[in-house]
Amino acid sequence: MAKEIRVVELFAGVGGFRCGLEASSDHFVTLWANQWEPGRKNQFAFDCYDAHYGDSGSLNVNEDIANARDEVPEHDLLVGGFPCQDYSVATTQAKGIAGKKGVLWWHIDHIIKRRHPKYVLLENVDRLLRSPSTQRGRDFGIILRCLADLGYSVEWRAINAADYGFVQKRRRVFIFASRGDTRKSIDIDMGNPEATVHDNGFFSKEFPIDPVSSDDKIGTFNIGSEKYSSLIEVSDHFAEQFLSAGVMKDHQIYTRGVTPRFNGKRARLRDILEDDVDERFYVKALDLPKWEFMKGPKKLKRKKAGTNITYLYSEGGIPFPDNLDGPGRTMLTSEGTKNRSSHIISGKDGRYRILTPVECERMNGFPDDWTNTMTERQRYFVMGNALVVGLIKKMGDSLLRLTESE
Repeated sequence: MAKEIRVVELFAGVGGFRCGLEASSDHFVTLWANQWEPGRKNQFAFDCYDAHYGDSGSLNVNEDIANARDEVPEHDLLVGGFPCQDYSVATTQAKGIAGKKGVLWWHIDHIIKRRHPKYVLLENVDRLLRSPSTQRGRDFGIILRCLADLGYSVEWRAINAADYGFVQKRRRVFIFASRGDTRKSIDIDMGNPEATVHDNGFFSKEFPIDPVSSDDKIGTFNIGSEKYSSLIEVSDHFAEQFLSAGVMKDHQIYTRGVTPRFNGKRARLRDILEDDVDERFYVKALDLPKWEFMKGPKKLKRKKAGTNITYLYSEGGIPFPDNLDGPGRTMLTSEGTKNRSSHIISGKDGRYRILTPVECERMNGFPDDWTNTMTERQRYFVMGNALVVGLIKKMGDSLLRLTESE
């Protein structure tokens, strides 16, 4: 029987990790959560989180994590969807590695060093695997090196929610780390890393993939070798490629491309539409040409700022209206505005309209009106930042199986 799993949630947003874990089991008990939006007077996301969980017994902290990180209590599972920033620890800075203040990964690193949780589950944009553009993969390499130096084994997977039946094409990378003394870490065999990626890893049961084939890219390297003898060496000289799945133990890395395998029912955009929609969500006839232009393919002459140099700007078209018989496109924070990326659908009466805030919540798997604590514009914004709750529920199921084996 699964034991209570004490959770700390960082960069909590409106509670996507917590929603998913608690949908999996009441064995997940959140002790402490942090959400802070720098430079904003109104803390919309935190207010929403606290409205739902303020009476739950957890300590919900609306403070810069740089100031709150030493308040984090002992816990079993650390989760968070941390913003992607520049993780460089370049030696050209006077303090070198000692000068790591202000970059959010380092606060996670600090908490792990201080509390040594059994498990860590993080989410980020899949661009993390190849950022920055000037030294692809360096940022993720630094994260893996930090975790390896702290004695953790790591599995990662880039997952598009729509590939597993969810209603949104939202691709994110999930990073799962297990402390070296846990059964999960001990059982990883780097003599046969494919067994972890395909058969018995953290992601393999809930997110099945096709067996490795000759068409799949595969990479192996050691991030603790003479080539990368220190964290600074990783930062300055990293030159490897991370693919969409992988495993690391004792600094040894195996990574490969994957093909998702799913035979279940696939959700469609039409499945999450509301029946009665207010007139304000419909496109006015006067605005229809603007929408058609924004959504259509185009080639435009533009001038480089501050110069007389012109260039041709090109972009492809976006479906107009969006297809209701498939998953929706990735929601961005600009959803609901007059923007090229906003969804436009044909309503039941044949008129075009944008999605409602409730429909956006449904696309991410939140309960209806979860974000009705804030302005309508902010409701769209936070859903553009949120994760797909159903993915976290499946990962919670995987975590429960792990704790039963401990």
